[in-house]
Amino acid sequence: MKANVGGIDRILRIVVGLVLIGLTLNGTIGVWGWIGVVPLATGAVGFCALYPLLGINTCPKK
Repeated sequence: MKANVGGIDRILRIVVGLVLIGLTLNGTIGVWGWIGVVPLATGAVGFCALYPLLGINTCPKK
């Protein structure tokens, strides 16, 4: 599993995931906010399973 999520992409995914989960825990949005676990996990791991299918790679070339 080769990393395909770059730096800014990772930060945005983690922030969006935490915000969605926080809003869910706060009661502002419903259970759909738990979908924030997905961007949080992909940002933390650095790999998104959809990116290879779509031909996307946001990691800097080495």
